[in-house]
Amino acid sequence: MDFAFTAEDDAFRAEARQWLAARVPGASDRRAWEKELGAAGWIGIGWQTGGYGNRTASLTQQVVWAEEYVRSGAPHRMGHIGERLLAPTLIAHGSPEQRDRFLPPVARGEELWCQGYSEPGAGSDLAGLRTAAVRSGSGGEYRITGQKIWTSLAHEAQWCFVLCRTEPDSARHRGLSFLLVEMDQPGRIEVRPIRQMTGESDFNEVYFDGAVARAEHVVGGEGNGWSVAMSLLAVERGVSTLAQQVGFAAELRAVADCAVATGAVADPVLREGIERAWAELKVMRWNAMRTLGSAGAVRPGAVAPGGVSVPGAASVAKLLWAGWHQRLGELSVAVRGAAGAAGPGVWSASDPYAVDEAQHRLLFSRADTIYGGSNEVQRGILARRVLGLS
Repeated sequence: MDFAFTAEDDAFRAEARQWLAARVPGASDRRAWEKELGAAGWIGIGWQTGGYGNRTASLTQQVVWAEEYVRSGAPHRMGHIGERLLAPTLIAHGSPEQRDRFLPPVARGEELWCQGYSEPGAGSDLAGLRTAAVRSGSGGEYRITGQKIWTSLAHEAQWCFVLCRTEPDSARHRGLSFLLVEMDQPGRIEVRPIRQMTGESDFNEVYFDGAVARAEHVVGGEGNGWSVAMSLLAVERGVSTLAQQVGFAAELRAVADCAVATGAVADPVLREGIERAWAELKVMRWNAMRTLGSAGAVRPGAVAPGGVSVPGAASVAKLLWAGWHQRLGELSVAVRGAAGAAGPGVWSASDPYAVDEAQHRLLFSRADTIYGGSNEVQRGILARRVLGLS
């Protein structure tokens, strides 16, 4: 493994840290914050393709930026789906016209995207999707009918990339296409928020009733949607993994501090749980750095920088962090004793279901082993693609 920070990386870190320190304190509007990031060229630094209003950065500098962003306490990104999922996919599979149309607004923080993959009957088994797109005549537009679910930020996004079936008699992975669909289509697209256990509604159901997609907005060609979709999922985990672990470390530190304050650290079971979480977090970081530093993981000029090409590496990473974060959520409440069961909502008539930070972590982390490919799916991928099992 050769994954070390250079003097240039240290200078880049100082620049990023200074810029964030000057602007994060006043960043309360997340939509406005996206545009401020774009104006400074911080969106799309991992694209390895300039000319869209973005600066470019080496792999180690991408890690630096991701880590400093989390450490600064900056707002959670609203544009990450367009920047980290759509853009690398268009760079790899899109036409020049598609890249010129869609990448600049993403880099400027002006257009937000959501992902239309999962369906009520096709979540982990994505190949079973039934949302259909019918083309009207030679060279005409597509009309989309169906439903997507667990669509993050669909209530805010202007565009959605939708995996749908364009060959009516096709089955499983065949006959799928990857379409770029404008969300502002009243009467043709309906977004319904899904209320979560935490009380929030970040996810949505999306209903398509004859929604229109232009023929020139098919990415990778009609019928090639599965390969495009899998290419997108391959870049979903990469540089951002290390930044995620910076956030995990801060959460673990808060749990440890709470254990000391409440005296729960004297409980040998809870103390062992905290110690184990610390050790496992170290292992996750070393694994992520080993993967990113492996030969062939990222090539100069690669169209999907930060992507993982080591067989099964993305699945291993997901299995490691998902279970870890669930256990941390349980520890977050356990170290508080009986008080962990009574959040601020208990005493609030206006919001009786309010939860505090620790309780939010416990409830939200229940989904960690499901979204982004369930643990069962990840083990299946490793069995087939790494171990060669049928």
